[in-house]
Amino acid sequence: MARLFGAIALALFGGSALAVESYTIDSRHTFPSFEINHLGFSTQRGRFNETSGKVLLDTATGSGSIDVSVNTASISTGLEELEAHLRGPDFLDSAKYPLMSFKSNRLIFQGDKLVGADGVLTLHGVSKPVRLEVEHFYCGINPLRMKYSCGADASALIVRSEFGIDKYVPAVADQVKVLIQVEAVKD
Repeated sequence: MARLFGAIALALFGGSALAVESYTIDSRHTFPSFEINHLGFSTQRGRFNETSGKVLLDTATGSGSIDVSVNTASISTGLEELEAHLRGPDFLDSAKYPLMSFKSNRLIFQGDKLVGADGVLTLHGVSKPVRLEVEHFYCGINPLRMKYSCGADASALIVRSEFGIDKYVPAVADQVKVLIQVEAVKD
């Protein structure tokens, strides 16, 4: 469920075609979120409010890297009791595993457009390969900050039991959709 992180997915930034450029994740505009089926009745949603990281991008070679961390205790669902349960040992176990991370050294381009990132999601002390699909990617001058920035929407599906988070499976789905809205500012 936290796989979102992923990421976070930040393999999502563009820059000049001449050299590697560095971007810092904008934590005020980056919120990994998740969707999971709840007992067959509805889709529960939540997000993480504290994300940090760096993205390196070289558009000339179609390469780069992503290194993103998410504070698992920053989970937000709109219901304090549920958040406390999700932070506990049945799910994220935030006291023992305060961070989840997504790291990638393989960005996937179609022409000069970023469309994905293959990396490793570490969640609940378990590291597994994950592919982020990038549905939207845009770079340009942010008119509010007057700084070159990049943003993206990325997603992935993870199986939470593969990360040792199997409480209430299958009543609460094992498959979790991770959605990541991310923005980063050129350093």
